[in-house]
Formats: sequence, structure tokens, C-alpha cells
Amino acid sequence: MEKKTMSCLVLAFGLMIILVLNARASPLDGITCEEALTQLITCNPYFLGFGPSPSPICCKGVQNVSQQANTTTIRRSLCECFETAAKAFQIIPKRLKQLPQLCKVEVPVTLDPTVDCNT
Repeated sequence: MEKKTMSCLVLAFGLMIILVLNARASPLDGITCEEALTQLITCNPYFLGFGPSPSPICCKGVQNVSQQANTTTIRRSLCECFETAAKAFQIIPKRLKQLPQLCKVEVPVTLDPTVDCNT
């Protein structure tokens, strides 16, 4: 039963990515919102409260996205992307904020759905 629930959540998360991307489909000079969210899809169970920590695959995605956020324009766009996604997917804000520490990855973008991305 738990596997079926997780499968439904992953499917729902994927559909939500499509909706968010339609609202924020501006390409960047580097990584796009779609690419970033795709790399972080394995973090969804952790974001929604399943399990005490993110999976190693999730942390690898965090590391990849972090490495590709190498300009101010990309970081600002990813900040806006993550802010929109966090609200749309009903991600637990505390878990989002803890992700860099738990994955032992420094991220150049504040992971907080209430942050002002223009600062």
C-alpha cells in the first residue's frame, strides 16, 4: 500500500512540474527550471514528510543543480522556480530549508519559499 501511495505522489509531483513549467517556462543561459526540478524529483518523498532524511539520489541532484547555478541570473531564476514549486507542491518549508545541511551541499540559492529572490 505504501508503494502505491509513493507511486501516486511521484506521478502527482511530475504533473505538478508540468504545470509549474508552463507558468515559468523561460529558458536560462544554463540550467532551466524544468531541468532543476527534474533533477530534484527524487527529493519529493522527503519534501512531503516521508522519511527522516533525503535519499542519496536526492542529494546528488541537489549537488548537480547547485553546481549549475553559476551566474546571478540563473540563481535568481532558480530561486523563483523553487519558490513557485514549493508552494505548488505543498512542500514542507522546514524540510526544504534543511536539505543543504542534510545533503552536505552548499547551495547558492536560498531554499525558502518566502525569500525575496530579487535580493
